[in-house]
Amino acid sequence: MLVFKTACREDTAKIGEKLAGFLSGGTVIALFGGMGMGKTVFTQGVARGLGLQAEVSSPTFAIVHEYGGKPPLYHFDMYRITSWDDLYSSGFFDYLDSGGILCVEWSENIENALPEDKLIRVTISRAASDSERIIEIQGGEALENSWN
Repeated sequence: MLVFKTACREDTAKIGEKLAGFLSGGTVIALFGGMGMGKTVFTQGVARGLGLQAEVSSPTFAIVHEYGGKPPLYHFDMYRITSWDDLYSSGFFDYLDSGGILCVEWSENIENALPEDKLIRVTISRAASDSERIIEIQGGEALENSWN
């Protein structure tokens, strides 16, 4: 597991930006953490690291935002997903099969639907102050060994 402490929003985005360099089509980034922890900020960093100029915002009401790219980046918010029917109607499984990169906020709500292969788990929690975060990334030995 990789563990980082960030002091501000930009530091959190920079961790996402660096992670983007390790991503390929079909990867799912499962984001865990409470309200206001920085899941969308982290995704902004991922988008920037993929070279996207998109304005990344929380897809809370839309459920998913598509940002383009090669492979495309799809940003989900599963906060309001409470059943398998909700999950199916979001198109999540179609996006999984698309070969894109998925950033999924509130992954704890769909834990049983997350694929085991090409899964990166990112947990963001508050540190000592309101602006500091602890970011834990679990993505397999290959990611952890090549992070430097």
